[in-house]
Amino acid sequence: MVISMAFDSGSICELTTGRAWDRQQLWAEVSSRAQRNRAAELQPGDRVLLLASSTLEFFAELLAVWVNGATAVPVDAALTGFELDNLAAAAEPRLIVVTGKSNTPQHAAAPIISTHDLSVTPSERGGISRLRLDDDALILFTSGSTGKPKGVVHTHRSLQARWHTLRQALGTEDYRRTLCLLPVYFGHGLICNALFPLLAGCDLYLAPAFTPDVLSQLGRFIDQHSITAMSSVPTVWRVALQLARPPREGTLRRVHCGSAPLSRELWRKISEWAATAEVVNSYGITETGSWLAGSLGCGEPQDGLVGRGWGTEIRVLRTPDAPPAAIREAECARGETGYVWIQTPALMKGYYRRDDLTSAAVSGGWFLTGDMGHQDEGGRLILDGRAVDEINKGGLKIQPQDVENAAEGFEHLSDVCAFAIPDALYGQNLALAFVLRETRPEALAQFYRWMESRLSRQKLPAAWYLLESLPRTSRGKVHRPTVAALCAERQPVDPALFKQ
Repeated sequence: MVISMAFDSGSICELTTGRAWDRQQLWAEVSSRAQRNRAAELQPGDRVLLLASSTLEFFAELLAVWVNGATAVPVDAALTGFELDNLAAAAEPRLIVVTGKSNTPQHAAAPIISTHDLSVTPSERGGISRLRLDDDALILFTSGSTGKPKGVVHTHRSLQARWHTLRQALGTEDYRRTLCLLPVYFGHGLICNALFPLLAGCDLYLAPAFTPDVLSQLGRFIDQHSITAMSSVPTVWRVALQLARPPREGTLRRVHCGSAPLSRELWRKISEWAATAEVVNSYGITETGSWLAGSLGCGEPQDGLVGRGWGTEIRVLRTPDAPPAAIREAECARGETGYVWIQTPALMKGYYRRDDLTSAAVSGGWFLTGDMGHQDEGGRLILDGRAVDEINKGGLKIQPQDVENAAEGFEHLSDVCAFAIPDALYGQNLALAFVLRETRPEALAQFYRWMESRLSRQKLPAAWYLLESLPRTSRGKVHRPTVAALCAERQPVDPALFKQ
């Protein structure tokens, strides 16, 4: 069914440049780009590859694609030409739009347009479009830039469902002036941190993702722009807590943290720095439009605490392959760890041209998240780790997240990653890569004693790797296989140094 669809919005501002568009100017820019796209013969249902950047122009281009009835495919502008070629070959876009400094595809067949190349006169029209709710709105590639890409397809219906549930669960008042420090080419940064407040009429402030210069001034920026809400990831907070003075004006009301579970120690440090108790451990997956649950109103911080669903039903099952009819029969008892399944109206349409992946993850409207967790007596979800990360040490199952949580409160720790290594006796064992601000032998010995006091002997790492930094993805996540490969080329710390 074709319906009229109106996009509302607030204003939008670049934090570091000071460039800003109010609502009227934003929609004038959207209209200009929609006219340019039509002149380039963009048709409803076509795909547009957007080389994403945290700029005003990116959001104008994204909304213009939707006004044209086409599908936006935001990708990381920092990918190599080879990687962009691979994604372009998978998406088969009608146009490729460059929204900032970036590489460009080297052999793409589609025309490449700079966001600044406008040959039409801006108009104030363009905020209304006739769209089909079940038309594809976004394709977000979560992996495969050098292999077979895995693209999550969201329709306008699934996106509207996510924003509707967030408005019901969270309201909009606390998001009146929202800061986005995240990349805008994946679900957390784009759908929830940016578009949720912007299209609810709130003002959005953009900053380059994971930039030390920005993070070192975070408190000042929050005060300068009277920021009321923000979202980020644990990695960003580990840096910001070291570099930035806290905000002083008291405008910050709510802080979301997602993409990886918060530990209790980091949670408390963020709350103290931000001077708000509303630090929300937000659970979300790209396939579900990101935030599907959160810890708001759940009381004291706790390792891995997610809380309750926002317009989402959550079940913890004993099996990763339960048919829909057996959902209740396979359900874990309270406190029992199992596989986390969810059901939400914001579920993706599927993986782009990958029916094999879709059928493996979705069963009767239920989505297998890949996370392991349990529900407490109050029905709150607590994440225990990722199924794929679990380490099997001679039958003892260890979640790396548990080990990282134990390390989190050590005063000299900057970053940490636990991962599996081969072991002749146990099959697998545990290794730990870590970054310390203080690397004297005494600090190493203190760190070992800290871990020894918090982990059973069976869970203590068999190998310890002291690094200058941990490799992370462009989304700020640790990729455990990459860390393991890096450490395999290095010598672990001499155990004698732990005995100082």
